[in-house]
Amino acid sequence: MPLPFLTADRVFETADDVALPFDDREHWRRPYRPGPYRVGAAALLLLLASYVLFAAVIIALTGSASEGGVVFGIALAVIAVALRLLRMGVWVSARGVRQVGFFLTRTTRWDKVVAVRTVQQPVRWLGLPRTVQGQALTVVRHDRAAGVAVPLLTTHNADFLARPEAFDRAADSVEAWGAEYQRG
Repeated sequence: MPLPFLTADRVFETADDVALPFDDREHWRRPYRPGPYRVGAAALLLLLASYVLFAAVIIALTGSASEGGVVFGIALAVIAVALRLLRMGVWVSARGVRQVGFFLTRTTRWDKVVAVRTVQQPVRWLGLPRTVQGQALTVVRHDRAAGVAVPLLTTHNADFLARPEAFDRAADSVEAWGAEYQRG
């Protein structure tokens, strides 16, 4: 069963790749692959869900069906958490840039974007309160106060921790999408 949210739409094989090689630019796509920490956490959650589903079947067969249903609901919640964890990240299309978080999704249209750039700044390590020095891909919007930028990607999030080349490719791709649609 193909899982399109796990694959990147763009494969970086040569340096001469076109930044926007897609015919359907209205389709939301992630310009990078999810990182190993994010995929590993989701895999562990799905493994846990398989055990909980097995327990739900045993409980339903030996105990009451209502208790089995509750445990089955818990398994479905764990599966939903794993899938949402895999869905998190930055998505781009001709309409704008979308930052998908666990609870919140924020979309910014390209006509509201002033600049998309990579900056050196303190960034959060794996989304925790601790900050370290790293790079962040930021979006500066028209409606924000002067100098305030929203970080989209960082070198220390679950997708790019210990993978600086992947961060550079993803940042370049999002910057190319921004440059293309800020002009037009």
